[in-house]
Amino acid sequence: MSDQPIKPGAKIILVVDDNPVILKTMSVILQSQGYHVSIALGGPEAVGLVRREKPDLILLDLAFPPDPANIGGPMRDGFIIIDWLRRIPEGEKVPIMIISGTDPAEYKARASAAGVVACFHKPLNKDEVLAAIQTTLGSQSGQS
Repeated sequence: MSDQPIKPGAKIILVVDDNPVILKTMSVILQSQGYHVSIALGGPEAVGLVRREKPDLILLDLAFPPDPANIGGPMRDGFIIIDWLRRIPEGEKVPIMIISGTDPAEYKARASAAGVVACFHKPLNKDEVLAAIQTTLGSQSGQS
């Protein structure tokens, strides 16, 4: 979650990853470009944030550690999270980009079927990610 107030006109990007370094790095990069950034450590938190904040774009990891309350549960798989997000009105049309340590060739067909707009392999190339975000959202980040 983010403690910063949302600036009027700022595009909201939700970053969902279990790695705090990725969350912090992406937050700093995206905020420096004028985006409002929210973060979630996993699927249940992401679904709640999508309902509350209605993000303009989601950056989503594909693999999450087991949830101690739901050992081996479905929220370990990013594609299940995408499916959940697509079933709620606030998330059904939000562009999703995958950020994963897995080779995109391994899940390309599944990502395409899920309506994913771009896939990135970790470590992320910030310029490529920013270019894809700008292409998807338009050049207006909300930066003043």
